[in-house]
Amino acid sequence: MLETEKRAAFSLALVYALRMLGLFMILPVFSLHADDYAGATPVLIGLAIGIYGLTQGLFQLPFGYLSDRFGRKIVIVGGLLIFCGGSIVAAEADSINEVIAGRALQGLGAIAAAVMALAADLTREEVRIRIMAIIGMSIGASFMISMVIGPVIAAEFGLRILFWMTAGLAVLGILVIVFITPDPPSQSFHRDTQLSIQDIGRIIGDVELLKLGFGVFVLHLVLAATFVVFPLVLQRSLMIEEALHWQTYLPVFVLSVVLLLPMVIVAEKFKKAHGVFLSAVSMLVLAELGLTFSNSYLSAFIMLVLFFGAFNFLEAMLPATVARIAPADMKGTAMGLFSSAQFIGAFAGGLLGGLLLAAGDYSTTFAWLAGILCSWFAVALTMKTPKYLQSKIVSLKDLGQDQIDRFVDGASSIAGVHEVSVYAIDRVAYLKVDKSFDDEALQALIAS
Repeated sequence: MLETEKRAAFSLALVYALRMLGLFMILPVFSLHADDYAGATPVLIGLAIGIYGLTQGLFQLPFGYLSDRFGRKIVIVGGLLIFCGGSIVAAEADSINEVIAGRALQGLGAIAAAVMALAADLTREEVRIRIMAIIGMSIGASFMISMVIGPVIAAEFGLRILFWMTAGLAVLGILVIVFITPDPPSQSFHRDTQLSIQDIGRIIGDVELLKLGFGVFVLHLVLAATFVVFPLVLQRSLMIEEALHWQTYLPVFVLSVVLLLPMVIVAEKFKKAHGVFLSAVSMLVLAELGLTFSNSYLSAFIMLVLFFGAFNFLEAMLPATVARIAPADMKGTAMGLFSSAQFIGAFAGGLLGGLLLAAGDYSTTFAWLAGILCSWFAVALTMKTPKYLQSKIVSLKDLGQDQIDRFVDGASSIAGVHEVSVYAIDRVAYLKVDKSFDDEALQALIAS
């Protein structure tokens, strides 16, 4: 990567992580402190946990459009200011309805699409996948950190300080965007990272992509609903003080990573991704069933390790599979709709977790979630095993129209190339290739 590309990658990953850290820190502690707010009920507690997902899912597309019109950085800074404002509303809230309003405002600052578009503006096509991977890893890291530090801070200083910290993290993100992230020399539409409205119909019509969208919806529904209830189990059933919850979450994450590694090796090295995928969904079912009947700390701990081992694998595998099977020139649209399904799943999970908690006890909630996961497993059984293809983007800016036509004919005949899509107006070619792909032949074709 060039120096500017490194700055772009790590500064945008930091911005994304700071924002998600603020959202995630609330997850393991909110239900423990919700009784401090006037009018709190289990349903409203769940709504407060998940409402950000609804606004974030709905406003991704408008923010992406605004970034095309008015500039990436302006929209990202604006979104972070809205997020900061929502955090302040939640920090100053006295009633549960005010917290819900603040959390909804947090989600309304939906900068994900604009951040990805800015990353694309600042990077060359041949390194863009690497940049997106760095940003993706920052999200996973922020989730793990937030689950450990959230309970410690909330126990020591209260829930309000978490919301104030979230506001401060948003301000820090603004400073990173303004002073560290490079200014793009120009901006254009990137089909590999941005959602195209005219392509939505084709993506929705793809049954395999719909199954993946359903999967990520259920995955984040179950995550949100589980953490409406599980912190209460730790504190009220297992009698563990909130300040000590990190002593559960930290070893859980360490052991879940140990569990994750062989799953990734079997899936990728031995090309058994579909089988491991089904095993991971089964592990989630087992974890929720285990929590349903758990009556000791050790059994709850083991179930949580199973849960996060499977969750971390699926959280990485699902978007990778979307990228593999989506048409090369519509990957941005596919990923945009996939991301919206993820956020709306978090909203549905918070609301459902509250409804189930109001209607029954903790075990009832976990049992229902196990049933929902069984429906996902049934859908997953019908999925086709995806081909192991990768996306490759090639700049054609130096070629004329007749040369581009010859490039399409030549590229289609190169070993390992399964798909070639070219948009002359963008001067970019989108390829789907397998491991036998001959990159030297492609470079020779471009040179000729």
